[in-house]
Amino acid sequence: MADGQDNQQVAFLRGINVGRAKRVAMADLRKLLGDLGFTQVRTVLNSGNVVFGAGTVAPAEAAARIEEALVLKLGVAARVTVLSASQFDELIAQNTLAPPADASRLLALVLNNPADVQRLAPLLQQPWQPEALALGQWAAYAWCPEGVLASRLVAALGVLLGDGVTSRNWATMQKLHVLLGGADGAATA
Repeated sequence: MADGQDNQQVAFLRGINVGRAKRVAMADLRKLLGDLGFTQVRTVLNSGNVVFGAGTVAPAEAAARIEEALVLKLGVAARVTVLSASQFDELIAQNTLAPPADASRLLALVLNNPADVQRLAPLLQQPWQPEALALGQWAAYAWCPEGVLASRLVAALGVLLGDGVTSRNWATMQKLHVLLGGADGAATA
């Protein structure tokens, strides 16, 4: 897919709307990005997934602008990771784990700093069965057949990366991919 559609990007806000903390209405989030000059702003689900047109703004700059505006306008501090549409396409393509029967048990852990993938490489040598780990340029992929909350692998990734990563299940990633035009089907916007 080309980045030609007004430089499409996807933003992941870490830790919003989880429990009672950091509550952000998606209508407010869409307005916030619109006020920042981003176009075609669409949200997916209620967990801080935003697809938008960024014009000439680079993903890192978009992330910084969104983080600052969240604090100043909504009073919410949240880490924001932004990928271009082509980076997101690569993230989808680099998942080498078999397509799951239950997409909610396969996580894409999107890296805030792609260089952090090097810190995760030693985890590939550990026995995680029945869980599985794969690494890509933009994300780590974790198969958690017994559930995310019971996952030793996800816990290990969290210890190594802290707030330098935000996770989404594969079903959400597929919805975002559809919204970006990378697959057939419909997304909840």
